[in-house]
Amino acid sequence: MKREAGRRVGRRGAWRRIGRCGGWRPLGGRDARRRMGRRGAWLPVVALASLAGAEAVAAQVPDTVSRDTVSFRLRELRIEALRPVASVSGASAVRLSLQSPRVAAVPLLEEALREIPFLQVRENSRGEAQPTLRGTESRQLSVLVDGVPLTLGWDARTDLSLIPVDAAREIQLFRGISSVLHGPNVLGGVVSIEIGHGSVEAGRRLNGMQGGMDATGAAFGGARLGHTWSSGEGGVSVQAGGAYRTRDGVPLPGGVVQPAPAEANRRLNSDLDHASAFFTGRIESEGGAWVSMSTFGYRAEKGVPPELHVMNPRRWRMPETKRIVGTVSAGTGWGRTPFGTGDFEVSIGIDAGDAQIDEFETLAYEEIAGQEFADDRTLTFRGLSDHELGDGVARTALTVAETRHVERIVPGGGSTFRQRLFSLGGEVELPLAGSGGGFWSGARVSLGASWDYGSTPETGGREAREAIHGWGARAGGSAQIGRRLRLHMGASRRVRFPSLRELYSGALGRFVPNHELAPEVLRAVEGGVTGTVEAFGAEVEAQAVLFVQSFSDAIVRTGLGDGRFRRENRRRVDAAGIELLGDARWGGVSVGGDLTWQRVDVTDQLQSGTLRAEYQPEIAAGAHVEGPLPWGLRARAAVEAIGRQYCVDPDLGADVALDSTARVDLVVSREFAVGGPFRTLQTSLALDNLADATVFDQCGLPQPGRLLRLQFRIS
Repeated sequence: MKREAGRRVGRRGAWRRIGRCGGWRPLGGRDARRRMGRRGAWLPVVALASLAGAEAVAAQVPDTVSRDTVSFRLRELRIEALRPVASVSGASAVRLSLQSPRVAAVPLLEEALREIPFLQVRENSRGEAQPTLRGTESRQLSVLVDGVPLTLGWDARTDLSLIPVDAAREIQLFRGISSVLHGPNVLGGVVSIEIGHGSVEAGRRLNGMQGGMDATGAAFGGARLGHTWSSGEGGVSVQAGGAYRTRDGVPLPGGVVQPAPAEANRRLNSDLDHASAFFTGRIESEGGAWVSMSTFGYRAEKGVPPELHVMNPRRWRMPETKRIVGTVSAGTGWGRTPFGTGDFEVSIGIDAGDAQIDEFETLAYEEIAGQEFADDRTLTFRGLSDHELGDGVARTALTVAETRHVERIVPGGGSTFRQRLFSLGGEVELPLAGSGGGFWSGARVSLGASWDYGSTPETGGREAREAIHGWGARAGGSAQIGRRLRLHMGASRRVRFPSLRELYSGALGRFVPNHELAPEVLRAVEGGVTGTVEAFGAEVEAQAVLFVQSFSDAIVRTGLGDGRFRRENRRRVDAAGIELLGDARWGGVSVGGDLTWQRVDVTDQLQSGTLRAEYQPEIAAGAHVEGPLPWGLRARAAVEAIGRQYCVDPDLGADVALDSTARVDLVVSREFAVGGPFRTLQTSLALDNLADATVFDQCGLPQPGRLLRLQFRIS
């Protein structure tokens, strides 16, 4: 058992766990909603199952462990010392199980990430869901699917509201001190989604179905099929599946008034029609060599809800958006080399898609005023290696990526853009103390450095910029103190190159391109403790993390006085705070919560004093209580609170305060044992936003109001 644990960790290393227009067609919003409503009518029948559920699993994992440490389990919150999920530089992490009843069935990435503490997810004025963390914005966070970056494209970010994750094994958020092995443009954190990565496991459940409906008539459902053939330590595993989601719109919270007539209690232009599919396959030899493939794709049609606080909001619809993401990887497995023992892995990823945006004359969404067509492709190559270095390990990573963006504006013309990115990183991890059970057990230190390079060989006919480069570094360590406590700390410096959109987009004449933008630089320090204690008759697991970071040469938009804007490196963002996470259990009852207190200061080179940071509240907190009910039911009540935050109103030209808000969610679930090809049936009834509170993601963009949701999972 110990030998197998050590072999797996050594073979895969820390990086393995970290991570990846059509023709003209006018379509009004009301026609689209009617068509989508008919298309999804069959799904509610499937969802009428009995109430059931499995216990929610949200795991907190320490940042690093020695390879020979034995794993131990703390009921629902698991600390797994068997496999490191980040190197000893000090990155803290949170893992979310997608089987939790509180996570929507066949979820999109936005729905899943809203359940992860510390991370804020906001819908912007383009209808895109974007993350923010510790004072950083969406372009400073990386999203990886099986190591393939989704955030190296035209805009250096991805729309979380369209990425399907029903095929994912798990989702992990790595905060702050990110590994230099991740590749270019990784600054403030990493969202890692694993679909095809992971060993062939004979007992893993590959077949299943899930689905549901809500009180608005929205429906969602999906299925997956797979099989495993195992032989000794090797085997073959394949899985495929698909899902469909449809809604006519999300409920409007009470007290919110829309600028145009719409269906009662329905947010204007908030419909969605989304279909997705995936395939994964993996072959492992008894000697440890392996080959894997994973791919997913989707086709979507969606509306973009207009902002409620401006006189001239976006009047957009996206009649067609398509995307396919795939990766092929191969590894030697952990074995002998001319210099000792190690392993090597290569992977090739492709992220390709096209999209269409229709702009309408009025909020009736009937007459098209303009169109934009986009065709995007990003190719990524990664080579990674681990090699034993005495009692430690040396790791290297090479990442080469090229992204191409072709756009066509109607009325207007077409342009083609290309960007090439290169990153070479290395880390050395060494033990400072043995793991023989002493007071300082398994203390380890890590040092890493990277060199990143970027160029723009094709710029749509605009002036090309010179190639740029930058360096990154990090240092840190961790130690197990006794049996129940682990300390970690680290510091890093990372850079992010401007995206093609920031350098060259004219945004339909609203921006003057600036090809001389410099890289953004993040310097961060983090220290924390993760441990378990027995208190008040309960076993309590908790984590506390202190962080300080400075983000310089931040890219901001500035007015030119003629109605146009220009992006410039002008701001520095300083953030400091503390993150707390805890969970306590008494038998079948659990109580837990999270708290983020932060101060985010913004300074501008051309202005005196400190500016307000948009959408960066000082306080964000969540709490939950969960326990059994009669008849085998289980209930969970959760509250999520956001302190006062600010936004810039473009009509007023001033900061506007968003008052503190809180929302309450309830879910009742039950789990049944079933026969045949499946083992369990989980059903749940959820009431989201119980009090119908008005909670704004951004100024003028409220979250959905009260919503009753019924769903099931069978596996």
